[in-house]
Amino acid sequence: MQELLQYNLKSIRSTLQKEDFQRFWSYRSSYWGGKFLDARCTRTMRSKIEPMKKVAKMLRRKRELLLNWFRADGELSSGVVEGFNNKLKLITRKSYGFRTQKGYETALYHTLSNLPEPTFTHKFF
Repeated sequence: MQELLQYNLKSIRSTLQKEDFQRFWSYRSSYWGGKFLDARCTRTMRSKIEPMKKVAKMLRRKRELLLNWFRADGELSSGVVEGFNNKLKLITRKSYGFRTQKGYETALYHTLSNLPEPTFTHKFF
């Protein structure tokens, strides 16, 4: 690793910054997590790596959402989101036969909100 660091490549520096940010999840309080986040974002903004600056700006915009992790005591689960995502994929797969975007949207609304399907959708003329 020391040999790679002597070249001072942007890719190596950005990888090190990314790995350093993983420490964020080890903090126990939102105060210290926020301090760490602010320090990392400031340090990244001073670097000359434009893609990393873009990420730092995004992290600053989403700061309060990131700090919610600590307020929830790390007990957040993405299970509900994964469930919705799975339903959306299933509806998309089923909707390949629909002729309009409106039909696809209607199928999404009915499936995700458990609305009753109108009877006219089952009639054949």
